[in-house]
Amino acid sequence: MMPAGVRYAPFGFFLSVFLSLAPQIGPPVAAQTAGVATERATKRENLEIPTGTILPVRLNQGLSSKSAQPGQIVTARVMQEVPLPNNGKIPEGAKVFGTIVSVERAGKTTNAKIALRFDTLEINHRKIPMLASLRALAGFMEVRSAQTPEFSPGFGTPYIWATTRQIGGDEVYGVGGPVTNQASENVGKGVYGGVLVHVRAQPESRCRGALEFEDRLQALWVFSSDACGVYGIQGVKIAHAGRTEPVGQIALVADQRELLVHGASAMLLLNRRGPRREFFPKLPKVPMALG
Repeated sequence: MMPAGVRYAPFGFFLSVFLSLAPQIGPPVAAQTAGVATERATKRENLEIPTGTILPVRLNQGLSSKSAQPGQIVTARVMQEVPLPNNGKIPEGAKVFGTIVSVERAGKTTNAKIALRFDTLEINHRKIPMLASLRALAGFMEVRSAQTPEFSPGFGTPYIWATTRQIGGDEVYGVGGPVTNQASENVGKGVYGGVLVHVRAQPESRCRGALEFEDRLQALWVFSSDACGVYGIQGVKIAHAGRTEPVGQIALVADQRELLVHGASAMLLLNRRGPRREFFPKLPKVPMALG
């Protein structure tokens, strides 16, 4: 029974109040949501890949001199989120597209050769132009080894704290821990899905260090800061990395007749087409190996 003197407003009253306020409440919320979506879309539209950015990728298919054809599409997956100096990023899972340029079959006196180029990055169905040279190539067994802890973590120790050895010899002391080179110098840090390190030149190798004045942290996934050349793929060499003319054209040659690079092999691709000084402050020149 309703107490004396107490009256309840009819349901229709509350409904009318809500409907009268809805136009005032709705637009700001909708505008905020639309604003965030627009901002994200704008960032994606404006995404550029600065020259010198390294993309750690895994091949989605193998390369064989017996079956490859000029014009054939080659794809690879970005295996670690790549931070960019303009506060952008290339997400893990982004796709890199390339094309077989030429194929030379093995003959009685000649070994096989495949030339290819990677020139497109795809993020959320949007294609971004790039042109990459090849810094390092590794077989899938090398990748697996780099992802396997050197020692079994002790009881109660999180797996992500385990120490691993990168392709090329760097030591990673777990996620959040330091990354050290073979001279025990700190070159970066471990992160989820890989490492962020300063790229370094390997003595007496063809690979160089940071490009000109740029020495930012780069995502190298399972590779060392000075990784250079071919690891764990017997009989394959990088005949042309794509740094010089023809820029962006990568040539692999076989020492033993036919050339075969299995799918799931890893690559470090270095972008050579994109903005340069727009994103980097001009720093004093210091003696270093240039890339």
